[in-house]
Amino acid sequence: MNRPLEGIRVLDLTQAYSGPFCTMNLADHGAEVIKIERPGSGDQTRGWGPMKNDYSGYYAYINRNKKGITLNLASEEGKKIFRELVKTADVVCENYKVGVLEKLGFSYDVLKEINPRIIYGSISGFGLEGPLASRPCYDIVAQAMSGMMSVTGFADGPPCKIGPSIADNYSGAYLCMGILMALYEREKTGVGRRVDVAMVDTLFSVMENFVVEYTIAGKTPHRAGNQDPSIAPFDSFRAKDGEFVMGCGTDKMFAGLCSAMGRNDLIENPLYKTNLARCENYLTSLKPIIEEWTQTKTIKELEEIITKLAIPFGVILTIPEAAEHPQLQSRNMLWNVYQKGMDTEIRIPGTPIKIHGEEDKVQKGAPLLGEDNELVYSSLLGMTKQEIDELYVKEII
Repeated sequence: MNRPLEGIRVLDLTQAYSGPFCTMNLADHGAEVIKIERPGSGDQTRGWGPMKNDYSGYYAYINRNKKGITLNLASEEGKKIFRELVKTADVVCENYKVGVLEKLGFSYDVLKEINPRIIYGSISGFGLEGPLASRPCYDIVAQAMSGMMSVTGFADGPPCKIGPSIADNYSGAYLCMGILMALYEREKTGVGRRVDVAMVDTLFSVMENFVVEYTIAGKTPHRAGNQDPSIAPFDSFRAKDGEFVMGCGTDKMFAGLCSAMGRNDLIENPLYKTNLARCENYLTSLKPIIEEWTQTKTIKELEEIITKLAIPFGVILTIPEAAEHPQLQSRNMLWNVYQKGMDTEIRIPGTPIKIHGEEDKVQKGAPLLGEDNELVYSSLLGMTKQEIDELYVKEII
C-alpha cells in the first residue's frame, strides 16, 4: 500500500498555517517532509491553543506526519548545513515575508545553482511583485483585500470574516497543486521550478461569480447572508424546531418543491418561472412563501420530504455534531494519533483526499522541537554524534 509521494523529500521552512497546510498534504501522501524550525522557539503555532501539557493541538494537527529538526539559518554554519540539505531535496517550501529568504542568501537562483532539480514553493500575502509585495499578511487581511469580506454577512450588518482561515488553507492547497505540477514537469525536463502563490490572489480567484458580476455586468456585489445571488431558492430557512439549508439549482427542483408545498400554482407564475425571475423576486415574495410552509414542519420532517425530491438539503450542525456525524465517521475524517508532548492519543481531522489502495491513516504525530535532529543530520549529511553535539553547544541547532 505505497503512498504516491514516497521518495520525494521536502525541506519545510514554513510556519503558522498556510505553508504547513501545504506540506501536511504532501506528508499525508508519502512525501518525507523535514520541518526546519528555529532553535529554542520553533514555529509560532507551538504556542497556539488548544493546549495540553503545554503542547499545542493546533501545531499537532497541522504538522502530523513530518520529521522535525532545528537549524539557525542566520548563522554561517547553519547556512552551510542548509545548502547541503538542499542538495538532497526535491522541494523547498517557505512562507516568510517576501525577501527574507533572499536576505539569508537563499534566493531561487542560488538554490537552483545548488540543485537544478529543486522546486521552490512559496506563499506570501501579496505575491512576489506589486506595490504591496513586501507587506506581511494574515488570513483576515487577505479576506478583506480580496473583496471576500465585502460579500460575507447580512445586508444590514458589517462586512464579516469567514470563520476558518480559508486564505491560508486554500493557498496551501494551491501551492500543493503547483508543486505537484512542477514535479510532473520535472519528470520530463529534469529541471525544477519556482512556484509563487499569494493569499490575496487565491481568495480573489475563488470568488465564484462575484468578480464577473462586476467585470461583465458592471455590478458591485453585496452581502446577502446565506442567500446565493445567482440561484433561488438557495438559502437557510426556518423550520418548526431550528434552521436548515437547501438549494434548488434547476427548474425541476423548484417544481418538485412547489408540489411538496401544495403550491403548484407557483411553477408557471411569471414571478418564479425561471431562475432569473426567482432571484429577482426572492426576498420580496418567494422566501416568505417557502418559510410559511417550512415553519409548519420539523427539520426531520423536512429532511425526509426534500431529500426524496433529490434537492440538496443540509442540517446546520455544530462542530461537535459534525465531528460525530455518521457520514464523516464513515469517511474516516477523524484520525487517532498518539502525540508526544501531550503524552496521549488525540483526534485530528484526516485527509479528504482518498486514494484507493493507500492506507487512510496517520503515520506519526507532529514532531517535538528538534526531535529528528540526530536522525536527519546523521543519515542525510553523514554527521557523527560528536559533530551533532557540537552544533547543539554552538546553538546552530
